[in-house]
Amino acid sequence: MWQELSLQTRINVLLALVLTLGLAINIARLALEAGPRVQAEDQSVIRLARAFVDTIVTGLNESPDPDAQLNRIVADLSRLRHVSVFRQSALPSQGVEPGGESRAPAWFVSLVHPEQMSVSVPLMVAGRPDALVITAHPDDEIAEIWDGITTQLVIGPVIAVVLFLFTTRVVSSALAPLQQLSQVMSAIEDGAYDARVTPGGAPELAALCHKLNHLAATLGAAVEDKRRLAERTVSLQDQERKEIARELHDEFGPHLFALRAHASALMRLPDSGAVDVGAMRRHGQAILDQVNAVQQFNRRILERLRPVGLAELGLREALGALVRLWRESRPDVAIATDISPSLGVTGESADLTIYRVVQEALTNVFRHADASRVNVTIAPAGQRGGRAYTMVQVRDNGRGLGDDHKLGFGLLGMRERLSALGGTLDIASVGAGVTVEAMVPADAG
Repeated sequence: MWQELSLQTRINVLLALVLTLGLAINIARLALEAGPRVQAEDQSVIRLARAFVDTIVTGLNESPDPDAQLNRIVADLSRLRHVSVFRQSALPSQGVEPGGESRAPAWFVSLVHPEQMSVSVPLMVAGRPDALVITAHPDDEIAEIWDGITTQLVIGPVIAVVLFLFTTRVVSSALAPLQQLSQVMSAIEDGAYDARVTPGGAPELAALCHKLNHLAATLGAAVEDKRRLAERTVSLQDQERKEIARELHDEFGPHLFALRAHASALMRLPDSGAVDVGAMRRHGQAILDQVNAVQQFNRRILERLRPVGLAELGLREALGALVRLWRESRPDVAIATDISPSLGVTGESADLTIYRVVQEALTNVFRHADASRVNVTIAPAGQRGGRAYTMVQVRDNGRGLGDDHKLGFGLLGMRERLSALGGTLDIASVGAGVTVEAMVPADAG
């Protein structure tokens, strides 16, 4: 049952129990201290009364009538509130010693003061032994204790209720953000990442509100980036399809037309009646040239779609072949490669991503940089968040990037591909040259 109660209800119940327990302990303390207080009052009053009696009866026997003088002294002492003084010789005729009217109930008086305290002060009156009996009557002290208990019983609950209401109001105000936190979290769960909670309450709750708002903003940004990435992926796919379609139309179409023309010419040669060997050779050689061109074009298309030899030969050999092709086509540019021997085994997607980053970076260098040297570095980059990463860095000494430079489709596509895999792509241009650095998750399969 206790586990089903809300936090505010638990605090209120605990507060009520503490206030009730505190009131009960205070009343019990007053009741337990009542007996010792009354006893101390008895002793104090009797001690003072006895000292006073010893003082005023000095020289009693020197008076003309000691007995009458003693009676006058007793009569004067009867005016005292907290004690009663009688001659011992007069007690039998006076019966029970009188006491004051107590405001406390009889059961409480018998509880804290079960029996009266009396002392006898012996005297010699005209040569006859006598005594004064001093009896304590702590009625005022008992009444004061009882008044304190009744005040606690009457005023204490009122104060406890007021304190309880005030504290519950403060607790309710302090815990108010929890309800809003719950509502905002439900809204975020439903996809409303723009939902925010107003910070308030205790500092801890205010900090929690700020963190939830930051989390919602981060989630919203991540979802928006994912949406843009999806749109960009579709756009890049469409762009890639358009480029392949254009190349097929511009490159493949003319070759097929030439093949068709030379094949048709060969088929018409027998109709002329005489065999023209030279013409047959010319048309046959033209057909071979066109087939070679189609094969080269086919390899270029396949290379764009899937690097040749990457799966069969591995990343190192595929990169080596790529670098050799660029060295053959651009011997004026020095290409230095440094592939760490501790690179280890990477996943298929990681290999393809590393290859594409190097391919795209080298393509941009040879198209735009006017560089004379390019350095390609591939090495392990350690662990981040429990995942191993591989660093790919391509740095040239070209003319760098302008202030208004915008990334092309190739690098944008690489950045979005790396982002989808959990990696990063940074492009920096400080002074001369450009540095393209990618962090590729090694376990991307």
